[in-house]
Amino acid sequence: MDKADAERIFTPAALEALGAFPIARGELRLVTVGENVTFRVTDRHDGAAYVLRLHRPGYHTLEELNSEHVWVRALAEAGVGVPTPVPARDGREYVSVLVAGTGEHRHAGMARWTEGQLLSEVLDHTADHRVVEGYFEQLGTIAASIHNQSSAWRVPETFRRHALDRDGLMGDAPFWGPFWDHALLSGAERRLLLDTRDRIRGVLDRYGQPPSTWSLIHADMHPGNILIDGDRLTVIDFDDAAFGWHQYEIAVALIHHQTAANFAAIEGAFLRGYRALRDMPDEALALLPMFRLMRGMAQIGWFHQRPEHNPPRFFDEMKDLVCTQCAAFKPAV
Repeated sequence: MDKADAERIFTPAALEALGAFPIARGELRLVTVGENVTFRVTDRHDGAAYVLRLHRPGYHTLEELNSEHVWVRALAEAGVGVPTPVPARDGREYVSVLVAGTGEHRHAGMARWTEGQLLSEVLDHTADHRVVEGYFEQLGTIAASIHNQSSAWRVPETFRRHALDRDGLMGDAPFWGPFWDHALLSGAERRLLLDTRDRIRGVLDRYGQPPSTWSLIHADMHPGNILIDGDRLTVIDFDDAAFGWHQYEIAVALIHHQTAANFAAIEGAFLRGYRALRDMPDEALALLPMFRLMRGMAQIGWFHQRPEHNPPRFFDEMKDLVCTQCAAFKPAV
């Protein structure tokens, strides 16, 4: 869908949703059309900026979305840089609107706008390895801060969120789709992924969910979901937040750089930042390559589940790397 079509289809629903929130609408601008549809809106009285998101239907229940805001506020109170949610005038976290152009209902939520540039874009234009490693050390510190908060937090009884557990990642119906069924996999590759899935299941069954490495996680904290503004880094897009392993969080943060020549230094910098705030034993760190493999398999499932995105130009390279890692996989525990 091009931007003009998206504006025509989604702007009326965004305008309807804005009527429920405590701002005097000024400029409304479409920012992105992806998993969710995102607008930037300004308050014409004070110029304050906000982000309005029309969440895709069928992904989260209203209870799960409400829980997301509950956790984000708790993270903010703990000092983690996150966008602050803004409730509607009547106290609701989300309002439901009809998108007439598609016939679907979407939940609309609002948060304060966060200025900054995506860390992924900064890294793409940074050739100095020391600077890159410095950013990943900061990212490790942020991940540890999130895990410190979520591990100590008493989750409310009404809190609802999915789990990226053994079945959520490696089950018969994983959360992001059956990666082994992607149309671009050969028969041999499919069998390899299924065999590796079964071996990973065994590791996860033996490892369990130790409280030291299991809690709520962001689950999508790669540099494309980090905003940088001067010295301030802000974590955005908690759409995939779930209960999960801390090693999976780390794998997500690092996976897009795993083929870089200086990956060992990048990973070391991240873990240095992480361990400055939170301990992770060497035996838990030994599982990181497996969790990176799991993330790669999940990415194949994501593209299988969303054929409308078409295989990106890097799909074959990603698939081949995952298959190579599957062939080399040896359980650590």
